[in-house]
Amino acid sequence: MLILQTENEILTTQFDMRVLLVEDEPDLGAAIKRTLNQHMYLVDWVMDGTEAWAYLENSSAQYTVAILDWMVPGFTGLELCKKIRLKGNSLPVLMLTARDRMEDKIAGLDAGADDYLVKPFGMGELLARLRALQRRSPQFQPRQLAVGNLSLDYSRSAVVNQNASGEKQVISLTNKEFQLLEYFMKHPNQIVTTEQIRNQLWEVNAETGSNVVAAQIRLLRRKLTNSGCTNPIETLHGLGYRLNSTDESK
Repeated sequence: MLILQTENEILTTQFDMRVLLVEDEPDLGAAIKRTLNQHMYLVDWVMDGTEAWAYLENSSAQYTVAILDWMVPGFTGLELCKKIRLKGNSLPVLMLTARDRMEDKIAGLDAGADDYLVKPFGMGELLARLRALQRRSPQFQPRQLAVGNLSLDYSRSAVVNQNASGEKQVISLTNKEFQLLEYFMKHPNQIVTTEQIRNQLWEVNAETGSNVVAAQIRLLRRKLTNSGCTNPIETLHGLGYRLNSTDESK
């Protein structure tokens, strides 16, 4: 159960999605790691398949997704994927490779890969595919996510607000509003930019400008305010937005 409440918990859960990246091209590996870090992923990057397997066998490492390059020293990405599945591990796997023949794609998918990304690729597409993998992997969704007086109800795509008298009010949200609030609640008291929100909530080729993000935030803020929340989402001009973890009315 994931509950984000205190400053210490906020610091330890800033990066709440952990990725195992197996890529032996230094420039590409560094670029992927840098991009994922910017989008709140914690990345363990290794350049050898044998070392990657040691990471996977370490019970303390709980990964959200594995990004495996097909051709790496030691165990190849394909061999790693097969070993993961033989262990009964359902970890989502994204395969990276320069092989673009249909036979190769079939081999990767048959080995247990969940998705397949052909080099060269854009970082936007990589991020979109990771989000898609996470959406298809409900085991990585928290049972409960709470910040201040707000808690997400995953079963109803709603948020519950508890007022000063202890009464709870259920606020119905659209799918996009739910995703937006979830993103804010996973990063409470942190400034998130319009670009980060757009990259997280919309697909790569979607036509979304800053006004679309701002409009979506206004709609969400209105619903929260109408339920008694006092300025839960703050606009920081020139910087972005921030979800405050405490209700200023208290």
